[in-house]
Order: sequence, then structure tokens, then C-alpha cells
Amino acid sequence: MPSPLWLALSLPHLPLQAFMATLPVAQRDQPVALLHAQRVLAANAAAAALGIEPGAKRATALALAPQLITGQPDALRERTALHTVAHVALVFTPMVVLLDEGRTHGVLLELRASLRYFGGAVALLKKLHAALAPLGLAVQAASAPTPAGAWLLAQWRTGLALGARSQQLSALRTLLDGVPTTLLGQDAEHAQALQAMGLTTLGGLRAQPRDGLARRFGPALLLQIDRARGEQPDPRQAFVPAAVFETKLELHERADDAEQLLHAAAVLLLRLVAWARARQARIARFTLRLRHEQRHRQTEQVNEFTELPIALALASDDVAHLQGLLRERLQRLVLPAPTLELHLHCRELEHRAAPSGELFPTQASQREGLARLLERLQARLGPEQVRRLVLVQDHRPERGTVLLPVQPGVNTPAANVPAALLQAPQHDPLPLHRPVWLLHPAQALHERQAMPLFEGRALQVLAGPERIETGWWDGDVALRDYYIAQTHGGALVWVYRDRLPGPPGEPGSGWYLHGRFG
Repeated sequence: MPSPLWLALSLPHLPLQAFMATLPVAQRDQPVALLHAQRVLAANAAAAALGIEPGAKRATALALAPQLITGQPDALRERTALHTVAHVALVFTPMVVLLDEGRTHGVLLELRASLRYFGGAVALLKKLHAALAPLGLAVQAASAPTPAGAWLLAQWRTGLALGARSQQLSALRTLLDGVPTTLLGQDAEHAQALQAMGLTTLGGLRAQPRDGLARRFGPALLLQIDRARGEQPDPRQAFVPAAVFETKLELHERADDAEQLLHAAAVLLLRLVAWARARQARIARFTLRLRHEQRHRQTEQVNEFTELPIALALASDDVAHLQGLLRERLQRLVLPAPTLELHLHCRELEHRAAPSGELFPTQASQREGLARLLERLQARLGPEQVRRLVLVQDHRPERGTVLLPVQPGVNTPAANVPAALLQAPQHDPLPLHRPVWLLHPAQALHERQAMPLFEGRALQVLAGPERIETGWWDGDVALRDYYIAQTHGGALVWVYRDRLPGPPGEPGSGWYLHGRFG
């Protein structure tokens, strides 16, 4: 049985980069720093170029860069970003382990069974980095036959991912001897003691008597080293994605327009798609909630939240497609007050095979194209403005169809139309002797010598009558004789004579133009 192959992804700048995701796009290239206890905890490249380093006082950092954007660490924000990385990793292997140890964050993947499926170690690593790239997180990767060994190597050096040497236990043990003892994750007191004793690497630490180390630092230190070297078992608990997706993003500054909201929502959509792919499903419906500024709610009685439900005609995991739908909705939205926070919720997924990429268009791809067009129209114009014709079993031509809103994936009957009437009739619902173009309402015609007139000239009746007697049950009685007639210009029209007496003042004695043939 082949030995396990663990890949560790270390995220050394996760707290800072998770904070920078809350900034407007225009501000992400400016100097940014995280502060803790009035000292700089982390700084981006723009801040470091101005001399701002971790450990510097807040006043010093602001003196060096008055335009410095500052923030505070947030455990929930960092945990959410780490879960997104785990969701991306679950696409490549079902065995994913979270590592959240104080100020170190990372993910472990067991990849031995996945190498062949993804075309080998090099191809897998390339696809994994491509999947992580949209998250905007710096990643250090290393692989080893043990999870603890891979994690230590990932924090120490780069360039140790999925190489032939890193998959051998003997080579791993040689590499581990050079790992600094500061990466062992012990408390600060033990770390300072090791440094004071001159034990700066694992090799130097291992050269000391084990009994003395156990008495001085406890057995946990030796157990960690033994597990990293593969001399002790190291069981790990796999990460399981949540059944319902809930995430939020607190904006660094209030958003007053749709474009600002769209950039912030893009971060949430990346998280949503990563979660859906981790569950091997696609998104059918999600809801974006905008939390508005409090002072506006108190003075203007504005609702705390504005909800934007997005329903897809065909479930999708395409980030660009979801962003397009959300853009259409946000551009139509009038914000009642500035937005401070975004919430994204999703519980409706579809578990089915992803669409294949065909060289030539197929019936399935054409249906998907139509569904996406309907989604865009609904997002741009509103759900009630996009409707479909549904056949109704009614002999009155004007009631033969009903307009219903297009609902994604379903054909819901109208509330005021009985379900039995919406069932398609067994015979041809549109006989060839009936026109498709109907006038609503029917146009009253004059008559001369009992014949209908059209534009002052008598019509020539070619066929008929076709008698319709119906509607007594709903108060809209129709007693009509329909005829196909020809105008003086040669066009065919559909006319009928009402067998009931017409209301007083009508121009004729019951003749009506109801349709035109093409």
C-alpha cells in the first residue's frame, strides 16, 4: 500500500489579506496595516515600502504614512477565509484538515488517491493554485508523507510541494532537522528557553536527551516531533462543509452605489461557489442581504435590511454568470440608505452532473442559453416583466392562453386559473383555420345588407361558420359564428357575428374583426 501524501497550504498573511478584501478595489494598493494593542501586527507591501514593519507603534506608522489604512484582526473573518480555502481544496480530495493554531493558518490535503485523476502531481498543483488564485491569498505549499511534517515544511520554506524527494520519508526526516524550533507551536516561554539554550533547529533539539526534554518541556513537544518524522501515528479529523451557506462581509467604509456593492459581493460569491463545488453541487437560488447604516434607520424609518433574492433558471457554479445576474439586480436597486454590511445565504443546491463542453451546439446547450437569457432579462427588468404564454382549455380564443411569470425551473399555474384548465389539450390547440394574431378587444364592424364592412368595403366570406357557444358558467357568455373573410386588398381576416344582441350605440349589428392571418 503506498504511503500517504500530504500537501500543506500555509497562509502566512491571512489576517491582513482577509481584511483587505473588505476594502474598495481602489484602496487595496494603498498602504494597509493591521493593528493590535496599538502596534503593527502586519503590513502590506505598500506599507512596508514606506518603512512600516510588524511591531512598530501605531503613532510611528502614521507618521511614516499619514494615508495608512488600518484595521483590527477579526477571528471570524479569518476563519471564514480559511473555510473558503478548505472548500476549494475539497474539490481535489475528500480528506481536508483545517489548521488554525493561534496566528498560523493553513489547510492539509491528503492527495495520494487524487494524483492519477488530475494527471499527476504537477498538473494537480497547477490546478489547485489556479483555483486558489481568485481568493487573493498568498500560499506557501509543501508536501510530505506525514501531515505534521508537511505543515512544518510549508511554514519554513517554499518550493517543497509535490516533488519526488518530498514524498520519501527518509528525505523528510533530513529536511526536518533544519526546521527552526520557533515553528513548533510551543508557548512563548518554551520558545525563549529553547533559543536561550541554543536549540534553534529540530536537529539540535533531537540531539538532546529525550528524558531531559520531556521533564523540561513536557511530552507534547517530543510527540509533535515524532509525528512529523513519521515515528508516531498522527490521526486527523476531516473538514466537513456546512449544509447551509451563511457568510457576511463588513465593509471598511459605507457603500453608496451599486458598483461598490458589486465589488464587495464578488468576495461573497467566490465563497459561495467554493462551498457549492465542495459539496459537488451547483447553486439554484441565493439571497443577498444589505444591512444599512443605523442613523438613517432612526431618522428616516428605513428598513434595516434590503433583500435581493436571485433565482436561476438553470443551477450554476459559474462565478462570472452569478456576478452578471447580481449586477443587473444591483443596477436597478435604489439604496434607501448607505450599506455597511453584506450577508449571503444559500440553501438550495442541485446535485447533478456538470454540463459538458460540446464542440458543436446541442439541444441541451441551446436550452441552457435560453435559460441564461431569461435570467438576465428577469434580473434587468424584474420577474413580473418577463412572462410566458401557457395554453388554457377554453374555446373562447381570447382566453385560450394566459400570461404567467417565468419561474426558474418550474411552470407554476396562475392563482386564478384552475390547474385542470392549464393542462394541454389532447388535440391540436391551434387549428390551421385560426389566426395567431388576435385583436384585443375585438373591433366592431359596420355592415351593409347583412355583410360586414372593412375600411368601407364589403368583405368576401370564404369559409364558415364555426360556431362557439361557451362561457355560461363564469358570466362571460360567448355565442358566436366565426368566418374567414378576404379584404379588397386580398388579406385574410377572421371575423365573427355575435348571436346575442349588442349593447346600444355599437356601430354594427354584431359583426366583429377578431384576428388577422399572416
